[in-house]
Amino acid sequence: MNKHLKRALFTIASLMLAAGLVLVLYQPVSVEIGKQEANSIIEEFDRTFDSVNKENKNKKKKTEKTESGSYSSASNASQPKMKVDVKALRRASEKYNKSLINNQGTVDTSDYTKAALKLSDYGVTNGVYGYISAPTIGMALPVYLGANNSLMSIGAAHMSGTSLPVDMKDTNCCIAGHTGYRGRVFFDNLRRMSIGDKVTVKNYWQSITYTVKDTKVISDKQSKDFYIKEGKTLLTLMTCVSDGKGGFDRFIVICEK
Repeated sequence: MNKHLKRALFTIASLMLAAGLVLVLYQPVSVEIGKQEANSIIEEFDRTFDSVNKENKNKKKKTEKTESGSYSSASNASQPKMKVDVKALRRASEKYNKSLINNQGTVDTSDYTKAALKLSDYGVTNGVYGYISAPTIGMALPVYLGANNSLMSIGAAHMSGTSLPVDMKDTNCCIAGHTGYRGRVFFDNLRRMSIGDKVTVKNYWQSITYTVKDTKVISDKQSKDFYIKEGKTLLTLMTCVSDGKGGFDRFIVICEK
């Protein structure tokens, strides 16, 4: 075997080894990068939450006169990158939720993909309405409005036509997430959740903690579990699971405040 052939074989073997390593490492590395991206979005959300809510509280306080005779009520907190109109967003969210109460069962599933509100109208420029966390399964994901493929490739998504995650009775907020999405972990671990586990959703003005009450598998034609139940504050999480016939059912986690 001449040296040129040996060199060629060595190059091929090296390339095959490198390709194998890439395939082996792609999933864990991609998952870790995705987790870091989600955490970064959540940290930025928390900074915005803290800043805008401190600012709103300061506006309610009377300006105090300092020893130098100047007036000051300003906080030293860093200013948020986004100037979110929290009051207007809250009013719009509550109005949206109230509009759904007498319209259950009238929304076609194709509408789940649309945004319930246009967040840019309220100063939200990154599309994030809040985030969802479930400590028992190590889940923390930003929540976007509209369960479409684009948004569900970067986080969890609120299903339009269901209640927004606001602390109100007569609400059932439904949030969807992918399972088995290449290179990311979204709602893959929902099936590990147990009755009594806690799930928290944080929006721009409050955190709402729910308790898991039930888990079950439904067909993609069933929607009654997404309906509002009178007097209850519900959160329903949904992801796809194989139906064993080449199609998909829906695994849901039903939570209540």
